[in-house]
Amino acid sequence: MKVRLRPVLLLAALVSIASPPVPAAGQAPSKISVPYTRFTLPNGLVVILHEDHSVPLVAVNAWYHVGSSREKPGRTGFAHLFEHIMFEGSGHVPEGDFDSWLEAAGGDNNGSTDNDRTNYWETVPSNALELALFLESDRMGYLLDAMSPQKVDGQRDIVKNERRQSYENQPYGMAFLKLVEEIFPPDHPYHWPVIGSMEDLSRASYDDVVQFFKSYYGPNNTSLVVAGDIDPVETRRLVEKWFSDVKATAPVPPLSAPPVVLTAEKRVTLEDQVQLPRLYVAWPSPRLHTPGDEALDVLSRVLASGKNSRLYKRLVYDLQIAQDVSAFQNSGPLGSAFILIVTAREGRDLTEIEKLVGEELAKVKSESPSAREVERAVNQIESAFYGAMERVGGFGGKADRLNAYEFYAGRPDYFAEDLARYTSLDPKDLQAAATKYLRDDGRLLLSVVPKGKKALAAEKKP
Repeated sequence: MKVRLRPVLLLAALVSIASPPVPAAGQAPSKISVPYTRFTLPNGLVVILHEDHSVPLVAVNAWYHVGSSREKPGRTGFAHLFEHIMFEGSGHVPEGDFDSWLEAAGGDNNGSTDNDRTNYWETVPSNALELALFLESDRMGYLLDAMSPQKVDGQRDIVKNERRQSYENQPYGMAFLKLVEEIFPPDHPYHWPVIGSMEDLSRASYDDVVQFFKSYYGPNNTSLVVAGDIDPVETRRLVEKWFSDVKATAPVPPLSAPPVVLTAEKRVTLEDQVQLPRLYVAWPSPRLHTPGDEALDVLSRVLASGKNSRLYKRLVYDLQIAQDVSAFQNSGPLGSAFILIVTAREGRDLTEIEKLVGEELAKVKSESPSAREVERAVNQIESAFYGAMERVGGFGGKADRLNAYEFYAGRPDYFAEDLARYTSLDPKDLQAAATKYLRDDGRLLLSVVPKGKKALAAEKKP
């Protein structure tokens, strides 16, 4: 086994990031191409390398294939807890030095947790690549050497405080926790929130936390992308140098989930410390990358993205009965939900809002949106898609997308196919998806109203 030493810190010069050239008028854009090399270490770590010499930066992006969906009722919040613990030092990295070493080298880093994965990334000058690989490998292989009950308790308190700030003490904060609880059945792995419950976080023992790490944080349950200003041969050597000694864990079985179906309308009311009532309407919808997923994604923009969208124009601008509107297709590999949110203006109730929302949805079901509406929505998606590809690191950059496509689509080079799901849509596809999935007899209506004002909630029509 190699000796792990503190790395030499390399200082970086500031660089400017330029956008790629725009095709001349009338010239077709070139086909999306993100060349990569993929290999697997003997311990099971999947590694994806991508060269991009546009700027002297390198992104190191690790996806652990574990999120809150791997937790169990009564033992929730562990994946998000580890997102915090992983920055608190490992066997060869003293507490606090992970960030300070990267900052001294001119680098940046962060992480995030969702239902299905936890990711960690570093973006560094290309001459600091080995530093990033060392740090990432050390917490994968040697985190438990530095973990202690005291550290776990400290991060447990931070996570609980984060939950208070983001949910309990946040206006409308409990709404999303209620939404997932009501949409996904108790035996579905999306039924509980990513952040976990206060009770579960409090009762989790140190041994419970250690066992969760041993079960899911091995190299054989991880994919690693290194993208940017790299030499693939030398980068492979460095990856093998730092990750080959990390021992594999027991194989992680595939995760399945029951279908998500609402067979009747559900109405729920929450009283909260808010000034204005807000209506959430949610429907179970197609899983990520399955037919209908992209159509509902585009429909959400037709309905509620921008001042020219249907619901914004009618409710906020024309009638002036709503403060704001939003909608989105919340897609996941084990289940999705289409969610529409409207905040009423002072003096308005949610029954009125519900009626008008229903009228606009009925219009979409009876007549497909115009080609111009669909084009506008797809243009927004395409613009964001290419904008993210200009960045090699960070959330949504090329390294992150390569990892996402590896995990969700089974191949890192899914870029062109993903975008084609949207650019090939016909307006009738949106109409068909709305008719099939946005049914009145298969939806959840959640009314969040000010304390003591239940009369403002959306009431069932006689």
